[in-house]
Amino acid sequence: MKPVLLVLNALADVYLDQLREHYDVRYAPTAAARAAAIGHAGAGDIRVVLTNGAVGLTGDEMARLASLELACALGAGYENLDVDAARDRGIAVANGAGTNDDCVADHAFALLLAAVRNLRGLDAHTRAGGWRDGLPPLPNFSHQRLGILGLGTIGRKIAQRARGFDLEVGYHNRRKLEDSPHAYFGSALALAEWADYLVVMTPGGAATRHMVNAEVLRALGSKGYVVNMARGSVVDTQALAVALREGVIAGAGLDVYESEPDAPAELIGLDNIVLTPHVGGNSPRAMAMSVQRFIDNAQRHFAGQPMISPL
Repeated sequence: MKPVLLVLNALADVYLDQLREHYDVRYAPTAAARAAAIGHAGAGDIRVVLTNGAVGLTGDEMARLASLELACALGAGYENLDVDAARDRGIAVANGAGTNDDCVADHAFALLLAAVRNLRGLDAHTRAGGWRDGLPPLPNFSHQRLGILGLGTIGRKIAQRARGFDLEVGYHNRRKLEDSPHAYFGSALALAEWADYLVVMTPGGAATRHMVNAEVLRALGSKGYVVNMARGSVVDTQALAVALREGVIAGAGLDVYESEPDAPAELIGLDNIVLTPHVGGNSPRAMAMSVQRFIDNAQRHFAGQPMISPL
């Protein structure tokens, strides 16, 4: 008999079919379906839950799943998966660290390049019949200072790509990384004071909420650009809107928002920001690798072997 798997995050049919080869899948990607699945009389049969950082799984929900022994996040983020509650109940936890790093790093540079070179504005200008005459010159993208707020696995991929643009790299983490060749800064503020570009790659959660605030944006300065690929909560949306409107910074690119899945109303009308709908880690290759990582982690767990990416 296949183990019962509850899937809480939205997945395409091709991946659900792949999961069904190994599990008895119960699919609950909406709030109503989730409540019904966890409150159903058969919820006690659920042995595995697949979720993601945004959707999460609470301690109260775990308590209602008597047979739950493994909870996994699809992708690297797990801020709304109650890891402490899982450990208290003896539930193993894992994520998909490393499966979408390249995709996220690529998207970070796409947003940063689009913001610095004003691709959104130039595209609209060209479509309206305009030409280059009279347009203000745009800054070079290369030969600048790139500050990475969170030099984890994806942050390192971003630093790797920066070499191709001759960017000088600095970073801030909770601690200095002895194996990193890049300049370390002891705070987000110090990093922003040094940087021309600030790319946000920290985990979400209470510890990093509004880490990029009005003070940090002022330190980045009127020629600076910020890109958030982490979690919407890390950047203070109101402070960012003010900074963009008043020229405190030059521009921004966001793939994540405090308001998601709703668009950030404060930012929609601004011309100096590029917005994408939290798709930075989503590509056919990345999704296939993420699903396969879950399968591999779960198979190892049920075989009594160490998982590839436990939390």
